[in-house]
Amino acid sequence: MLGLLGERSLKILVTGGAGFIGSHLVEALLQGGHSVTVLDSLVSGTEQNLYQCRKSTAFKFIKGDCRRPSDAKRAIADQELVYHLAANPEVRLQLSSPRESFENNIQATYVLLESVRQSSVQTVAFASSSTVYGEPHTIPTPEDYGPMKPISVYGASKLACEALISSYCHSFSRRGVILRLANVIGPRATHGVIIDFIRKLRNDPARLEILGDGRQAKSYLYIDDCLDAMIQAVDSSRDVVNTFNIGSEDQATVTEIAQTVNEEMGLHNVRLQFTGGVDGGRGWIGDVRTMLLDVTRIKSLGWKPHYSSLEAVHRTARELIRADTPM
Repeated sequence: MLGLLGERSLKILVTGGAGFIGSHLVEALLQGGHSVTVLDSLVSGTEQNLYQCRKSTAFKFIKGDCRRPSDAKRAIADQELVYHLAANPEVRLQLSSPRESFENNIQATYVLLESVRQSSVQTVAFASSSTVYGEPHTIPTPEDYGPMKPISVYGASKLACEALISSYCHSFSRRGVILRLANVIGPRATHGVIIDFIRKLRNDPARLEILGDGRQAKSYLYIDDCLDAMIQAVDSSRDVVNTFNIGSEDQATVTEIAQTVNEEMGLHNVRLQFTGGVDGGRGWIGDVRTMLLDVTRIKSLGWKPHYSSLEAVHRTARELIRADTPM
């Protein structure tokens, strides 16, 4: 049976649609025959990411801020589905602040939900994060794992947003789809370990500083696989609140990623310099050492990743290097 996105053309709002994941999602939704409106403040996203989208008559861009009720209300008018991706994307506390996570994640989600409550929107799909689990004792980690104890302010803010969405959906007869994403990588990415390594190696091709002990092991998901899962999850959800882990089925260590980037840049005999990190080898305070999501639930809908973590890293590093991504 066809789901929500397969039945007919929908009017869809994508907040944060000028960002890395958002712009790719907008392209996929337009290709699927839907009308898409983007609400983005262009603080971290760029209009260049939406260059191809602007060629479509089914695309509309609104420069605005989810934290501002008037902007959210204007963008959400006449929409049927919202993909809420607008957020402060930085996990590392030294590069952000608790206030930024609160305002850009929690407050923005509250303002958006208030607009949803007063609109015709029936479904809100939220880009959450694997960081909501903190340091789980069960690996791979299923959606019903608990108690969840985030170890970063970013993870806590995402968990708070999940709770807000759940409460609004139950209170005001809406449907929520929570998408707990692993590390999503690919072209247009603007931050993360791969970009950090490329930038450092461009500055010094003989030495690469690695935060932590290099043994941090996490799941990395290529953007195309992520988009397929995000669309499939919304298409197949039937409960009031539906939660899905979205990630690859294996891990890559930071050292393996460093070696992959070296290889893709054609560098040999690069000296890897490990900082040792904090709190038992973490790259920074709040860095989760091991992350691997149980993706059995999303796979039961017919989805599966096409790329392993290292295959995704190879592909992403090659694309970013070839595009000469500014660092």
